[in-house]
Parts: sequence; structure tokens; C-alpha cells
Amino acid sequence: MLSLECIKSFLETAVIVLNLECAQAHQFEGWFASSEAFEQQCAQGMVPCPVCGEQKVHRRPSAPHVARAAAPSPAPEALPQPAAPNPVEILSKMIEALRKDMPNMEDVGEHFADEARKIHYGDAEERPIRGQASVGEAVDLLEEGISVLPLPPAKENLH
Repeated sequence: MLSLECIKSFLETAVIVLNLECAQAHQFEGWFASSEAFEQQCAQGMVPCPVCGEQKVHRRPSAPHVARAAAPSPAPEALPQPAAPNPVEILSKMIEALRKDMPNMEDVGEHFADEARKIHYGDAEERPIRGQASVGEAVDLLEEGISVLPLPPAKENLH
């Protein structure tokens, strides 16, 4: 479960996801505000390996297509390793699914925060809604225990 502080930070800034590896060869990912933020946190020992706690951590290539030499064919008895899930692809698919379901949601516009509270506290009929809320309103809803999911605007709504 993400902490409220983590969610607040996400709402207030964009993040990049980096593939990381410790000196013990444990691979994991980290979310940072920028490459510079990763470098700074790493230099301060704030990016330990979640498996072993190793402080020596470096970035791994994270481009979707990395050129490499052809690997020899695996032995017939070797099982193929499943590909690691791509968080950007998963998030994109979730946003796409939510956008496809938007016609089934009531658009409450700028009254989103008020209507979400009414539904949460039983003062209005439970139903799927969508609308607009400021970052402050979204954080207030989360602090009250009301689940909300901020979505970036659709490409056609960008100016």
C-alpha cells in the first residue's frame, strides 16, 4: 500500500522509472523525479537495494529496445524466463481501459470532490463518477480515505 506522502508526491510531480541493480546483482526499479534526483539520492545512500540493503546501486539500461548480440539458443531443457512487467505499459493500459469506460461514468465536472464525499458518506447514490479536482482537493479526498485516481488529460484535450 502506498503511503499518503508517496501519493501526494506523485500528484505534485511527474516521475521517471529507472531499472536499477545493486553490487550483489539484485535487480529492482526505482521511481524518481529526474535522473539528477536519482544521482543525488544515490550519492547520499538513500537508494539501498530492497533485497539485501546494499548501498552500491547503479542504473541499468531501461530503453524499451536495447541492441545486443544474438544470444545462443537455450538448451531444450531450459525453461523460458517470463518478461518482467513493464510499469509504463501497464499504466497505459489501465488509463486506456478507464477512458473506454468513461461513457458509463457520470461527469460531475468541477463538483467532483463534493460528489465523491457525498457518495463516500452515503449522502448520494453510489455510482461511477468522473470530473475535475485540484491537486489539493485530490489530496484532501485521499486523506479522508476516499479513493480517487488522477488521470492525465486525453491527447485530444491538450492545447
